Amino acid sequence: MRRTVPLISAAAVAASILSAAAQEKLTVYTYESFTAEWGPGPQVEKAFEAECGCDLDFVSVADGVALLNRVRLEGTGTRADIVLGLDTNLTAEAKATGLFAPHGIELANVAVPGGWTDDVFVPFDYGYFAVVYDSERVKSPPKSLKELVEGDPALKIAIQDPRTSTPGLGLLLWMKAVYGDGAADAWAKLKGRVLTVTPGWSEAYGLFTAGEAEMVLSYTTSPAYHMIAEGTERYQAAAFEEGHYLQIEVAGITTKGAANPLAARFLAFMTGPGFQDVIPETNWMLPAGKTDKPLNPAFDTLVKPAKTLLFSPDEVAANRKAWVDEWLAAMSR
Repeated sequence: MRRTVPLISAAAVAASILSAAAQEKLTVYTYESFTAEWGPGPQVEKAFEAECGCDLDFVSVADGVALLNRVRLEGTGTRADIVLGLDTNLTAEAKATGLFAPHGIELANVAVPGGWTDDVFVPFDYGYFAVVYDSERVKSPPKSLKELVEGDPALKIAIQDPRTSTPGLGLLLWMKAVYGDGAADAWAKLKGRVLTVTPGWSEAYGLFTAGEAEMVLSYTTSPAYHMIAEGTERYQAAAFEEGHYLQIEVAGITTKGAANPLAARFLAFMTGPGFQDVIPETNWMLPAGKTDKPLNPAFDTLVKPAKTLLFSPDEVAANRKAWVDEWLAAMSR
């Protein structure tokens, strides 16, 4: 009997260790460009794991809308503790799934245009959608959405699908904010300039930088990458007279993740310098929280929108399906 006691104790200890280890893992769903080698994911993972002594596991999908679609399909069986990469155009729909829990963290570090009070989602960056163009191929860039829609069809733009991509959805809402009931006709005109519609941002931007299209839907901050990382001012964002649509990207804890104390800890970390200092020169967006270092001076040279365009989350939730159907019909004419 004495020989079996140590064996039983060892088994119990091993089980205890395994159980503790299982509790020290955090699974975060996000989009592909976040987890890319050049994205913020690797640096964020290293910094958070050093602070928490845990295992941060990123699981990526093509783009932000695809994130919501995946979590909705997985339901309560999702592996995600946190979903990082939705934006304010999706938060009302995400809440309506019942799959997200209140974050319960202090928001003193959060700073985004218009302020922030949401009790479920926490911002991690923000930016403005823009048409980015190759200045060596486009000598007279569009000065408005109207000029883009009605411009030379020989100059092509790569855009993203609003059914899977948050930038694609952003362009859909930008068009709706400017054209209103005339958006379908505007899409029909723009169709001739669209080289392709990609599932996510990475594919579209890759086609653009490969020279397949003269323009791409991206952000006012995208040229900063080329200035800082490549030392070139070749790629620029066009300033539009009607204004630019704002995107605030957010993260939220799932109901499954609410039982994992690492989830709230990660969101709190996300609002501080360990995360925020990484954002400008990896995700190429503007920080939404506290930083310890100033932005590179290149950011001071970027387009500053004369007007901010933004629908409320509830407006988007109420109209997204109808507006996507309108887009599909116009693009299939």
